[in-house]
Parts: sequence; C-alpha cells; structure tokens
Amino acid sequence: MNELPTTPSFRLDGRRALVTGAGRGIGLAASAGLAQAGAVVTLCARSSDEIEAAAAAIREAGGNADTLTLDVSDVTRAREVLSAQEPFDILVNNAGTNRVRRFTDVTLEDYDVVLGLNLKAAFFVAQAVAARMVGVGKGGSIINMSSQMGLVGGPNRTLYCASKWAVEGMSKAMALDLAPHGIRVNTICPTFIVTPLTKPILADDAFRAHVMSMIKLGRLGQVEDLMGAVVFLASDASALMTGSALVVDGGWTAS
Repeated sequence: MNELPTTPSFRLDGRRALVTGAGRGIGLAASAGLAQAGAVVTLCARSSDEIEAAAAAIREAGGNADTLTLDVSDVTRAREVLSAQEPFDILVNNAGTNRVRRFTDVTLEDYDVVLGLNLKAAFFVAQAVAARMVGVGKGGSIINMSSQMGLVGGPNRTLYCASKWAVEGMSKAMALDLAPHGIRVNTICPTFIVTPLTKPILADDAFRAHVMSMIKLGRLGQVEDLMGAVVFLASDASALMTGSALVVDGGWTAS
C-alpha cells in the first residue's frame, strides 16, 4: 500500500505574529485569523483604543493577543521600537491609506501621505522585523498587503497604484534577499473590500456600479475573504511560495 502524503499544516501554534493597521478592517480580520490558527498576535496601530478593544475580543474568543501602539509612518520611531521587540515569525504589513484624486489635482502632501505610509513605512517595518528574524536565525513569513491596483491601473488612483505597484516590486526583491535566511515574502492583492476606508467611496452609486461591473463574481469583498489567504501565506501550507502575489479580486484582473 502506498504511503499517502500529508497536507502541510495551516496551524500557527507557538508562532509570534505582528499585524500593522490592526485596529479595524483587513488588519483586524488578519489578526483574528492568525489567532484562530494558534498564533500569538501583536496588534499594532497608532490608535490604542481600537487595538486594545480588538485584542480583548480575540482573547475573549480564546485567542492570544497583545498590542503595540505605534505610528509606523514615523519611520525612525518605528524602527527603534520594532528593533527592541522579541523576534516575530510572521509580519502582516497592512497599514495603508488612499487619497482619491485626479492625477492633475494630486498635491505634494497627498503624495507624501500615501507613499509615506503605503511604501516607505511598509519598507522599513519589514526591514526591522526581518533584521530580528535574521539576527536569531529564524525563518519566517512576511506578507505585504498590496492590492489589485498593484497589477492594473484605476481612475483617480495614481498615488495608490504607484504605491501598490512599488510594493509588488519591493516584495519580489525582498524575497530574493531574504530567501537564504528562510524568510518568505509574498503579497495579497485584494479587490474592493468593505472596510471603514472604502465605505465612503463605495457609497457613491456610480462608482459602486463600476466596481460591481469589474468584479466578475458579482459581489464586493468582505474581510473574511482575506483571512484564509493570510493564514495560508503565514503557514507551512505555503512553504514553497516566495516572491508571489496571491490575488483575491473576484476576477477583476482576469480580463
């Protein structure tokens, strides 16, 4: 009788995970998913009230969670704080923002805010976490939250597209540099997910109709649609994946 192969585990018991932008939306869902898979999750955001409430909810549900109040856009401070943390096994680099503007109306401040958080902060958070992993000889998984807009263009989204296309390229190059240390780097590219960030723009009937016409599965994304992707990329189930983009877009980029 042939010996059957065993599916690699999706469990994360005993692993430490850091999630940025963790107080709500995608970050909160990622934190909950990792905790449900057994990870010890540190929820990181600049709003302490939100992450404290979220961590309490995770603990009440039987998970293991703590908090780290930190504005990752303050790169100097973020590097200092993260360098002093116990090494993490998993990073979900999720903090991000958008300013919807016509290309001709984008200001220097808009550019600095969007690229500063979506790209610069993501770069140096990953660098600080990876340095601790390398320093103790730990492998690990870095998940950079990208977007379908890192694969295509979109009207009034030059800044967001610029930042997410950059995240895609950055992640591939990071994967090459960190592979010798057993650290995997991948991205998740969601379509429009219903979150506090997207609700205001999705309230516009014309824009919502456009979005619905592009999502071939015929519905908006929910945060739950990303939880499995996060756990998969964090776990041994994706052990041979690095430098890849996991696209969760309902078919937006298929045509």
